[in-house]
Parts: sequence; structure tokens; C-alpha cells
Amino acid sequence: MKNLSTLLKEQAYRALYQLLGRSTEPEIFPVAQAELGHYQCNNALKLAKECRKSPKEIAHLIIEAWKKVLLPEEKLMIDRMEIGGAGFVNIFLNPSFLSEQIMQLLQDLHLGVSLPSRRERVIVEFSSPNVAKELHVGHLRSTLIGDALARLFEFLGHDVLRLNHLGDWGTQFGMLIEYLEEKVPRVLEEKAEVRATSLMKWYQESKILFDQDQEFKSRAQRQVVQLQRGEPRALLWWKIICDISRRSFQEIYDLLDVQVLERGESSYNPHLPEIVADLERKNLIILSQGAKCFYLEGFTGRGGELLPMIVQKSDGGYNYSTTDLAALRNRIEEEKGDRIVYVTDTGQSLHLEMIFRACEKAGYLDPKKVRVDHVSFGLVLGPDGKKFKTRSGKTEKLIDLLLEAIHRAKLLLVDRLLELSDEELERQAKVLGIDAIKYADLSSNRIKDYHFSYEKMLCFKGNTAPFLLYAYVRIQSIKKRLGKEIGVLLNTTFIVLEDPAEVILALHLRQFGEAIELVLAGLFPHRLAEYLYLLAEKFHQFFHQCHVEGSPKENSRLLLCEATGRILKQGLEILGLKTLDQM
Repeated sequence: MKNLSTLLKEQAYRALYQLLGRSTEPEIFPVAQAELGHYQCNNALKLAKECRKSPKEIAHLIIEAWKKVLLPEEKLMIDRMEIGGAGFVNIFLNPSFLSEQIMQLLQDLHLGVSLPSRRERVIVEFSSPNVAKELHVGHLRSTLIGDALARLFEFLGHDVLRLNHLGDWGTQFGMLIEYLEEKVPRVLEEKAEVRATSLMKWYQESKILFDQDQEFKSRAQRQVVQLQRGEPRALLWWKIICDISRRSFQEIYDLLDVQVLERGESSYNPHLPEIVADLERKNLIILSQGAKCFYLEGFTGRGGELLPMIVQKSDGGYNYSTTDLAALRNRIEEEKGDRIVYVTDTGQSLHLEMIFRACEKAGYLDPKKVRVDHVSFGLVLGPDGKKFKTRSGKTEKLIDLLLEAIHRAKLLLVDRLLELSDEELERQAKVLGIDAIKYADLSSNRIKDYHFSYEKMLCFKGNTAPFLLYAYVRIQSIKKRLGKEIGVLLNTTFIVLEDPAEVILALHLRQFGEAIELVLAGLFPHRLAEYLYLLAEKFHQFFHQCHVEGSPKENSRLLLCEATGRILKQGLEILGLKTLDQM
């Protein structure tokens, strides 16, 4: 099904062509206030000066031309067009047309969303923690935004590869391996019992030794060399460290219901010498104090000097830039990605921009064939507006954050649903708590920082997960009480839209595809959250104004409820949220 705005643009294009004798891009936008119309054409304001007429005169001519170019099957769509304001063409859709559209939507697996003409290979890199460290609140946004975008691409039928670019290689492993060898050798036997918390503590202690003890630092650096050469004992320690971290990460991914494929930095290690050699063959490397550097025009320091991208250090080692060049090349040449999305914080913007440009210059990336996007995001702040920390001033562990949300959701549900079994209470608390955290993050513009507040995110009023879930629960309750088969109704009932609240709800339901397009345009999940919040609001208005049970229009209104429930569920699933049938 084409979006309503697309259908109107096709009509407006023909009308403007007849009026002007040339192609003109139609300016069609949805209208927030229903009394002013459902959509608006804004072309008259720009054309007035060119045509030496007032905007209202041009608007009148557009309306007349529009009526002439309508195809027979299009005439039902528009109820009327009016001139408003300085010269806007306000378009009111026909309720009978909207009725047909919702009936079609209920038969459509994608609920009125237009699918892309070509299935693409989309690679989404997100989460990306460092081994030997615990996931903390700073990893929350990358994980949730990346998962939501991956779900969106999957919903649209693309072939999606979800990658977790683990920091599982480098100097920190030399430090930690040497520390464990000297201080905690028992880990080799007790690896299955070791928790990530202990590993993090040992990492911090090894870092102190590395910074303060020159002899320890030398031994740790030798461990790095041993690891890079594939020495068996160093590799054994490395695998143990990775396994301990992996279990910790997976516990959180399971709680969040996030699927992601691990692809550590180590997997690109064999390709790093070839990357450097290839850049040298292409005369893209310049030596600077023994280091091999890649200089890119347009990237300069404060003094105007070109910033170096070091791909091989003077001691022969490699760094993040080398790994990221190899990773992007792999995703293009081996994984055959058509679109590659990096979900990392705003602080990585310059680094990734340089990586993209370097890959272009090296011939790995052709922007005409492969699209790369950096989906950046701001910070998670505490209620006080400062960087989110524990009471002791430490970075908040993500697992603690999630468990606290579940605990608070459980306290809310205990008061509301007294008849629940302990097992069902735990299940629903987990859904509500995790949904609340996810929605609070994803409903915020990812570019901006946002304030984390348990009280706000678990509130049943406003733009929150509980508010949306309550709308879905209310629909399930209506369906359960009426006990009617929706499949039967679809064959025996036609939706009739008479009350303004019915028309407003139906229009918003049909705009689901337009909301999806808005998300895709800038990879902004909060656009979908905004749509769903308005849908819940419009449904509640419809529910209070239009009695469903016992009404002469009971079946028609039940189908409107069904369409609302389906879109709420699908929209929440794209954001990674689960639904509840009672609350």
C-alpha cells in the first residue's frame, strides 16, 4: 500500500504540471489540527512571486487543476479542498475512502507500510563493549538504538547482519594476562566460576601496576607480543578472559531480548599487515617519526596542520584505525553490505568520518554503491542533569540499572494486579521494567542527552511505555469481553467512520507507513515513538467518545480497535518492546 502522502503527491504533481507546464516538486504535509484539514499543499506560497499573483489566487488555480487531473479511482479519496491562511491548500480526506483503507490495512501483513523495491544487505554495528569490562549505562543507548534499527530493517524485509564489534584485542590483555599469571593463577582452573565483577577488579588493579611499575609494564608488553604471535598459553588466558566477559554480556542481552553476533577486533588482526601493505602500494602512507600515517585533506588540527591517521606505530603495532579500516573493508568486500550502519556515541564522529574517507581514498568504499551511516547519540544523564553515576560516584552498571527497573515495576504491579501468581508477576514486571527503560531512551532524540528517571519512565501518564501498554491492554480487554472472531468480522463487516474521533483515529492508523519513512530518513527511532504515543492518545479519545460495547456500530468500532492494537504491537516490536494483555 502506498502512503497517503505519496498518493496525494502523485495527484499534486499532475495538477502542478497542468498549471505550469513543467515538473514541480509537490509540497504535501500532514496537518496536526484536524479542523484545518488532514494534509496541506504549500506550493502556492512559493509560486506566487513567479506567477505574479497572490498566494490565494495560485491556491485556487491549484485546486481547479487538481480536480481536472483526478483519475476515476482517485475521486473518492478527497472530500474537499479549502484555501486557508496565507494560501495553503487544506485537503480533507473522504471518510469512506479512509474506511476502505483501514479494511485493506487489516488484510496487509505490513499494516500499510510500503516495502522497498530492492532487498538490501544491511550491516548494523552496535553495543560494542570491551572485554574485561562490564557493560555500564554508557552502553545502553548503542545497544537499544542499534537493536531498534536492526528490527526496523528486518521488518522491511532486508537481510540484516547485527554485529557486536567487541574490544577483545590490544594492550589491556597483556596487562591482565600478566596480572592473572602473577596474582590469580587459579583462574585457569576456576574459569567457569569467575564473575565479570572480579575480572573488572583485576583489570583495574593491573592498570595501576602498568602505570606505576616499569618492570610489570615491560612484562605486560611482552605478553602482548606473545598473544599477537599466537603463543598457546597467552591464547588460553585470552580465551578465558573473553569467555568470562561473554557470559556477563549475554546475561544483559537476554534481559533486553537483543540478538547480536559477536565479531571481535581480534578477527581482523590477520588482515592488518595487508591493509598497511595495500596503502603503501597505493602511495597513501607517509612516515612520521617512524610511524606509518595516512593523511586526509580536510581533517586538520587547531594549528591548521593535517591530522595523521596512524595505521602502524613506530614499534610495529597497530591501532584502532587499522582495525576499523580492515573491518569496513571486510563488510564491503566479504560481507557484501549494501548499507553499513555504525551506532556509536557522538565522540566517535571525527574518527568514523576519517575512516569512511580513508576507505574511499583507498578504493575500498564506493559511496555510489555502498551507503555508510554513523548513527551518533548523546549521553544518559541522571535526574540532576549530570552524567549518570551511582551514589558513590562510580559509573552505573547496566545490569543494576535493569534489575532496579524490574523491581520498581513489580512494586507497581503488586498494587494493580492482586490476583497474579508469583511467576506471572515476575514475568510482567520484567516486561514492564525493561519496556520502560527502552522506551525512555528510544523516545528521546538520539542526538540529545536525556535524563534518566525511574519515576518518569514508569508513570502511567504521558509519553511512557506504561501509557502505550495500557492502550494495548484496553484493546485486548474489549476483544476478550466481546468474544468475536476478527477473521469473521473482516468478511462480514465494513468500517463506517462518522464520529470525528473515528476519522482522526483512522487517519492516524493509515499514517503508520509515513512514520516508518520518517524513521528511515534520519535513522531516528524517536519518530516512531512519537507516532505510537499519538496513536495511544487518539485511541483513548476515541474510546471515551465512541462507545464500543453495545453500540449499533460495535463491529465497526471493534475493527478500529483491532487495527490500533496491531499497529501498537508492531510499532512496539520494532522498538524492541513486548506487550502485555493485562496491567
